[in-house]
Amino acid sequence: MKIYELDAKDLLCPLPVLKIRKRLKSILPGDKLRIFTTDPAAIIDIPHYCTEAGHLLESMTEDSQGVKIFLIRRV
Repeated sequence: MKIYELDAKDLLCPLPVLKIRKRLKSILPGDKLRIFTTDPAAIIDIPHYCTEAGHLLESMTEDSQGVKIFLIRRV
């Protein structure tokens, strides 16, 4: 299992989800993608995308600068 990272800071909806979808297509099932975003809509959009696409949202946190960090496992 590998963990990849995607910097989606300063991108607004729908760009973070579009970049996530594209990146997840390029990694193997079981691998994980860590996303960093400042988009306020991401707390709704990314979990919704994972549910619709069948991927597993393993965690959703926020750092001290307000950057939201998501960890998705590709299924």
